[in-house]
Amino acid sequence: MARRLTVLALTALSSAALALPPASPPQARQATAPWRDLMPKPGLAGWHRTGGNATYEMVGDELVGRAVIGKGNSWLVSDQLYGDFIVEFDAKTDPALNSGMMIRGQSRPDYRNGVVFGYQAEIDPSPRAWSAGIYDEQRRQWLYTLGRNEAARKAFRPGEWNHYRVEAIGHRIRTFLNGVPAADIVDNTDARGFLAFQVHALPDAVAAKGPEVRFKGLRILTDSPARHALPETTLEQQGWQPDQLTAAERRAGWTLLWDGRTPRGWRSAKGGGFPVKGWTIADGVLTVEKNGGGGDIATAGTVRNFELSIDFRLSEGANSGIKYLLPPLQNGGVSNVGFEYQLLDDARHPDAKMGRDGNRTLASLYDLIPARNLSDPSSPGKRGNPPGEWNRATILVRGNHVEHWLNGFKVVEYERGSDALKATIAESKFAKVTGFGTTAEGAILLQDHGDRVDFRSIKLRRF
Repeated sequence: MARRLTVLALTALSSAALALPPASPPQARQATAPWRDLMPKPGLAGWHRTGGNATYEMVGDELVGRAVIGKGNSWLVSDQLYGDFIVEFDAKTDPALNSGMMIRGQSRPDYRNGVVFGYQAEIDPSPRAWSAGIYDEQRRQWLYTLGRNEAARKAFRPGEWNHYRVEAIGHRIRTFLNGVPAADIVDNTDARGFLAFQVHALPDAVAAKGPEVRFKGLRILTDSPARHALPETTLEQQGWQPDQLTAAERRAGWTLLWDGRTPRGWRSAKGGGFPVKGWTIADGVLTVEKNGGGGDIATAGTVRNFELSIDFRLSEGANSGIKYLLPPLQNGGVSNVGFEYQLLDDARHPDAKMGRDGNRTLASLYDLIPARNLSDPSSPGKRGNPPGEWNRATILVRGNHVEHWLNGFKVVEYERGSDALKATIAESKFAKVTGFGTTAEGAILLQDHGDRVDFRSIKLRRF
């Protein structure tokens, strides 16, 4: 009898389970999401113009921003501020006119005379095609380029309407372009701000033609936006919180090569422990002091195939470097002669004018290959932030293939052991160094060149 009651109970539970409504799939949640129309209305009530002289007007259901001759970027800014939200909109722009949507935008009288600054989802009609990348306007520049996201670059349709989606939830901002994942950052700088439509400043000859950008269908979701976020993707995430790893970065294999608090994992490149002078650790920053006499420091371990990411901040006139694949020495230290990612204040240090063709400037392979903007050939200049501001250096080594990146732009690319590199070494200061550049596995070194340089967020992943 007890067995029969158990069977009946299980049958009843099964029937009840079948009667429960199925879990709401992401598509259904999107269809029922509580969106609000946010498009400006005729007269642009709820929005205000600032910055340059561009004009904005509603034409039917479209907002038209038109460039005019004048200095500075122009903005149509929402009067209301927003914290966590999801926005979607469509945009179409003239090929000559860069634009964007400001996300959690900021403007203060005490910051650059009230200029609009902060996160922006880019609208980039240039051949570079970094639309939906995340740019930190008037502050840190690019936080997420599309230099490694070919799928998103190809998703942009020049001269046509393109659909954008931005999810700003907590410290995370994600963008999607025509349904393709474009950018993914974690950053705790701004938690709340305005939205704004941009008309980028142009040279007078181009602006005189009145190129236009058009927006339509702007809608916002502020009620429980996390519930309506799109599923996770395989897109690489960029973390911008100092000395921290996001969960996604850990899943991708990143580790902290410096913990932000102690010298653990680092030692004097001459051997022995960490220098007792010349290097300081304070407030999550590792600093080589000016004329401190501490000498170079190196990792205790070695790496072969890896990606290294380091945020650095130069002082005025500073010279330093990040060296990699350095061979060990018999005394227990490591050689300080090897491949070097140059750190230099190009505008003030004389080394920038030495060497050949600029091969001693910032982000170059020191004395061998000059840094060039390989990610955007139409814009040859490097995107380095000046002394006193943070930059991000990235070094990628996969077998013999090596790349240098600066602030999201690839600037150097070469093949170890290639005839081209051998010829370059033969014309450099390293021509008589036996076996230069042949080490396949070695230490990473931060150089003490007698100038103050700050480091933080030192991250590594092995392949």
